[in-house]
Amino acid sequence: MIPHYPAFMGALSSLPLPATADLTDLRRQVRDWRQAGETIGCVPTMGALHEGHLSLVKTAKENADRVIASIFVNPTQFAPGEDFDAYPRTLDTDAAKLATAGCDLLYAPVASDMYPDGFSTQLTLEGPALGLETDFRPHFFGGVAIVVAKLFNRIQPDLAVFGEKDYQQLRVIQSMVRDLDLPIEIIPGPTLRERDGLALSSRNAYLSTSERGQAAQLFLALSGFADDLAKGVDWETAQGKALAKAANTFDRVDYIEARCASTLAPLPAGPVKQPARVLAAVWLGKTRLIDNLPVG
Repeated sequence: MIPHYPAFMGALSSLPLPATADLTDLRRQVRDWRQAGETIGCVPTMGALHEGHLSLVKTAKENADRVIASIFVNPTQFAPGEDFDAYPRTLDTDAAKLATAGCDLLYAPVASDMYPDGFSTQLTLEGPALGLETDFRPHFFGGVAIVVAKLFNRIQPDLAVFGEKDYQQLRVIQSMVRDLDLPIEIIPGPTLRERDGLALSSRNAYLSTSERGQAAQLFLALSGFADDLAKGVDWETAQGKALAKAANTFDRVDYIEARCASTLAPLPAGPVKQPARVLAAVWLGKTRLIDNLPVG
């Protein structure tokens, strides 16, 4: 047991499923499963789990013998002034949900273990990491990539499941795994939505009652955008229409764009003639919402 967080380790021992913050314990369990001939899937999360996260765990369970879910609110993907301190931390509730979803082990490392004094490694990302989120959160994917790379190195899974709700993140992780020759299959998990179309997100808890009603307009704006493109409307015209709709609903629009579905590269002018994705990020008060849909 690591001596600088015994109280946290004690809290983990009382959860309704096997849980650890200790890398040695994690690797011992992984080794035992490997020796038994079992395959391992993982689902990295930041906690505050909802049905969308649980669907990823269930997908991993359908494709692997054992599933490890991680909960780690990663400081390197938050810039100063973002919601790192306010991000919901609900470990007990999360553990209960993971247990019902069939998770075999919860791995919940602490920041001082993941990023010890003197930690200095970074990953430089291009390709699908360029534009969209990067234009507004230039630090974000570097933080995501380093923590996911560390989790993959620690868990060494056969597969990992990431949600399509964070579509650009999914493509960045797929690119990183390919480029670094990591022997891990990345399985996309579909976006789960409320009845009115709002994508499930941990940050939806920040919305006031009135904001919650407005939030569903993002799905409608993206649906209209995708439908126009599928009908052959040139993307510039369709984008302008979607931007106008969003600007009338939300306090701020970071972006609403159509991109190549596989690479997230910008599209050529005119009607869309290749698989494409429409993606958006908007603000309601202090809450930032992201979403995306396929075209056609």
